[in-house]
Amino acid sequence: MKKVLKKIAVFTSGGDAPGMNACIRAIVRTALWYKKEVVGIIHGYDGMMKGEFITLDSKTASNIIQRGGTILKTARSKAFMTRKGMNAAYTHLKKNKIDGIVAIGGDGTFRGAVEFNKLFDIPFIGIPGTIDNDLFGTDYTLGFDTAINTTLQAIDKVKDTASAHDRLFFIEVMGRDTGYIALWTGIAGGAEEILLPETKTDINKLVKLLRERKANNKSTIVIVAEGDEAGGALIIAKKVKEKIPGYDARVTILGHIQRGGNPTCFDRILATRFGVSAVEALLNGESNKMTGVINNKITFTSLDNAVKEHAPLDKDLVRYVKMLQ
Repeated sequence: MKKVLKKIAVFTSGGDAPGMNACIRAIVRTALWYKKEVVGIIHGYDGMMKGEFITLDSKTASNIIQRGGTILKTARSKAFMTRKGMNAAYTHLKKNKIDGIVAIGGDGTFRGAVEFNKLFDIPFIGIPGTIDNDLFGTDYTLGFDTAINTTLQAIDKVKDTASAHDRLFFIEVMGRDTGYIALWTGIAGGAEEILLPETKTDINKLVKLLRERKANNKSTIVIVAEGDEAGGALIIAKKVKEKIPGYDARVTILGHIQRGGNPTCFDRILATRFGVSAVEALLNGESNKMTGVINNKITFTSLDNAVKEHAPLDKDLVRYVKMLQ
């Protein structure tokens, strides 16, 4: 017999992503629509272990849809992955009479949920909230669209000054393990080269391209994902300067501006779809699944598969990079 859920908890975990607040809003208002109580857990799994629980209501969810960051704060927690940490979290969940949990985050967040459910029986539904867009089971993760638009605006501005001075710029973007942000913004920003963690970087070929452009007095933009195997933008720029002495090369590291800012319309709609679907999935007895969107349809993937598999880059987009140099 399906258990009747009366109280749902929601938390955000790992790196923040634009649209998390819009997602919290959708979860709260959907739960209230179904006459369920909603609790927010502050600071992710850390807050779950420490009992940092707050009541969420319609007022709490007001005027947050446009805000970046997360009103529930976020953190990464190694302590939660221990039996002691999970026991502490379970104690607080039962004390607060939590019947189901919506976890907004990425790979690490879902790994925590998978391990927790090996020991305890509180259902989890995951929502993919990460700017990296690298989770299996969804075409888009929450925050990716905002992040690439923020990044693209910066690239366009750097391109203006690069063109004015016929100068070489290395622009480093986020992407420790995946090159989604670099690939999309590099192509959209008209970069001459894009360096990705998924592809091997040939410094000699890069130098050849840069020498040709320098000889023709052309400005050049090279987008570097921070996790590129040849090093970040500073290291790669140093290697290039050693092979082309006197080349006026500059480095811009965009850093955490890519995480912040008001979510785009796309991310607000995506957040709403994910939030409503997650609550309804819990009420329908689903557990250990991640909401996703594939071909513009809401889907569900097991959390096990979401953490075991990895979303690959679009092979055609990777192929286009060389064609468009």
